[in-house]
Amino acid sequence: MEQPELVIETKSAELHAQRPVMAILTIEDDVLLFRGNRENFADILRTGRRMGFIVYVLTAKHLNFSKKQLKGYTYDEQKEVWYDQQFPFPDVIYNRIPLREDEVLPAVKGKIDTCIRNPNTQLFNPTFFNKWNLFEWLKMSKTTKPFIPMTRRMISCSGLNRLIRKHPYLYLKPVSGKAGKGIMTVKVEPEKHLPYRLRIQDDKKSITYNCSTIPKLWTRIRKQSLGEAYIAQQGIPLASVNDRRFDLRALIQKNQRGQWDITGIGARVAGTSSITTHVPRGGSIEDPEKLLVMSFGEEKARVIMIKAKNTALLIARQIERASGFELGEMSMDLGVDETGSVWFFEANSKPMKFDEPHIRKKSLERIFHYSLYLYGRKRTKIGGA
Repeated sequence: MEQPELVIETKSAELHAQRPVMAILTIEDDVLLFRGNRENFADILRTGRRMGFIVYVLTAKHLNFSKKQLKGYTYDEQKEVWYDQQFPFPDVIYNRIPLREDEVLPAVKGKIDTCIRNPNTQLFNPTFFNKWNLFEWLKMSKTTKPFIPMTRRMISCSGLNRLIRKHPYLYLKPVSGKAGKGIMTVKVEPEKHLPYRLRIQDDKKSITYNCSTIPKLWTRIRKQSLGEAYIAQQGIPLASVNDRRFDLRALIQKNQRGQWDITGIGARVAGTSSITTHVPRGGSIEDPEKLLVMSFGEEKARVIMIKAKNTALLIARQIERASGFELGEMSMDLGVDETGSVWFFEANSKPMKFDEPHIRKKSLERIFHYSLYLYGRKRTKIGGA
């Protein structure tokens, strides 16, 4: 297999003059050199090489704005090992720092802030999203507000009581959660002796507690949340097939013109004892068209799919506008309720890889289509300066 990086050290200047350079930003690791999904990084490197880029993995520690060459990591396909060498300073930096707690470290945050301000560096995406901010941003626009379930900060027992009176089915989500971790549901079953049912997601199953009063329910929730900030959200009765609920997972990325586009939409079906559709929590992957047809019939399914795509694009544009940052990609969880209405649940600025092969291939290529757009824009600015 072709390994164009091997000649970089001797011909760096000539190569950089001809080829755009993209660095995958992550954080250093004392044992593993760097953190992140290595399989994903190897796929990105492979795709970038094929599309004419110089690509490498760069840690925040080695990102030095005063140097023309930086220490980075590349992958040897034949030996299946990662190794370091010198690379040209990147034209585009693709932020894949895997954890929120790493991204907010002062030294790391300082590097990201410098990337945003530095005219010679094109960065995407700057930071993780905060769930509360997302809903606040989307409520700001008349076009996106109708897709938002009622969402409130969960800060007091009395507040929870008011919410339950309005919506007897609630989802409780950690503000900084990921992949369904920490999600709970509350359902009121007034005919029962213990009317407040709390279900807590635990790996691939859920644990249920039944409480007699709101204060007892609140005590259990606070104990489970370990002081982490949570939001409470109106529960949406999702469409289901064979008594298993499903939602849609959309990948939205910018294309070679720098415009938002739908890369693909998949579907996730909830596990038999799971309260979420996330695959790591027991969910499974299905074809969205098939599920929608089974639930709504062919004609209505086609209308719902078009509505879901248009909604995802509207939401992506509003999130970017309201965030104040230039973004390049996001994944989005969309619900379809029993009537066929579309709802927004969540967006992630650092999408996990999609397992559907056609979406996966296109998603990798889109990273470089957008990088090429950023690279061209940078060269135009430099040329016009």
